[in-house]
Amino acid sequence: MISVIATVLNEGGAIERLMDSLLKQTCKPDEIVIVDGGSRDRTIYLLRRYEGRLPLRVIVAPGCNISQGRNIAIRAAQGDIIAVTDAGVMLAPTWVERITQPLRNDSAQPPRVNVVSGFFRADPQTIFEATMGATVLPLVDEIDPATFLPSSRSIAFRKSAWQSVDGYPEWLDYCEDLIFDLRLKEKYSAFAFVPDALVYFRPRTTLAGYFKQYWLYARGDGKADLWRKRHAVRYGVYGVLIPLVYVFGRRIHPLMWLLYALGGAIYLRKAYRRLSPVLSDAARANRVRVTLTSNIEALALVPVIRVVGDIAKMIGYPVGWLWRLRNNPPNWRNVK
Repeated sequence: MISVIATVLNEGGAIERLMDSLLKQTCKPDEIVIVDGGSRDRTIYLLRRYEGRLPLRVIVAPGCNISQGRNIAIRAAQGDIIAVTDAGVMLAPTWVERITQPLRNDSAQPPRVNVVSGFFRADPQTIFEATMGATVLPLVDEIDPATFLPSSRSIAFRKSAWQSVDGYPEWLDYCEDLIFDLRLKEKYSAFAFVPDALVYFRPRTTLAGYFKQYWLYARGDGKADLWRKRHAVRYGVYGVLIPLVYVFGRRIHPLMWLLYALGGAIYLRKAYRRLSPVLSDAARANRVRVTLTSNIEALALVPVIRVVGDIAKMIGYPVGWLWRLRNNPPNWRNVK
């Protein structure tokens, strides 16, 4: 039995994309459980309109965070296979079929496959959003299936696997799916990777929205004590290396400032490599109109998006660490 679960909060402007895509699935889920965290817009009303067309159950749990909402939904679900996605996304028509296939096809006892990683793509509506997607999201050919940690936009697992790691960490409001993934990796080692189990979502539409998103992500990293080295390198580059190159240029020779161009080219090379295919895909889907002007705009936006994201992370990470010192959260690395 397959249960699809998701959490929502004030998603009245986007929830129909998800629900309409569930209607079009080639493999119909046996049930859909959606937990609403206390929406004050039309989300509940819009969800109720699908109750006669989908095996839908809506649970209202005001004030719950994403982890709590997912755990509530999974506890209520009757399926032994759980497929997790997010509000605001659009599922490919074969998503349920593809994301659950390795679990359904595994008849071994005990099962060899317990977790399946799907994938995600940007669904941009503007040049800014397309550039955002190219800058922050990997392409499938960049993924190492052995180390990939799936977003809970597109993941499936056995309910028993969820139980074995105590579910999503309810003390954490952001990066909760990374902690869940890491605990599952520790327990089950290999995940099946199905890159064509696709969901599509819109990147942030403004720099302010993007800044807030990555500030929250970095705060979650701090709370969970994630990626110390990665954050330390960022502080070292912005706090030590960049000022040091400036001093060298002043005191030794101005040519030293060419190191900025070299470092920038290395840092931005992946984003620029992705830009052309992402813009081409958006143009083919009639989402954006690609012109010489829009290409120049995209090229100029890439470093701006990178720097804004880095600043957001450098501000958010210590906020999360301060919370960690004050609240002494549980050690998520202890897996039974």
